[in-house]
Amino acid sequence: MNATNNTTNAKPKTAEAKALAKAKETELRAIFKNIDPHRAQEIREAYYKVVEGLRTLADELEIADAKSAQPGNDLMIHEHLLACQAMDAMDGSMLGTFL
Repeated sequence: MNATNNTTNAKPKTAEAKALAKAKETELRAIFKNIDPHRAQEIREAYYKVVEGLRTLADELEIADAKSAQPGNDLMIHEHLLACQAMDAMDGSMLGTFL
């Protein structure tokens, strides 16, 4: 889930913004290459575990809400939406571009 795709008023990135994002990605890649390989692997695994876990959590909360015996109770869908927001936040991470 990408916040940009879900927003009808999203503005396309300017050339300057794209260049800045590319520079940050390049810097992050360099930093990542210089850390301990074991730590780098731990970060990779944790990143993918979080992303996968958030998707599973959001899906399961949505299903639980749909099957709820208490129609009109929005607690489960609220939790689902929080998980979706967390996924959107992770979409902003540059780690996913190179891990």
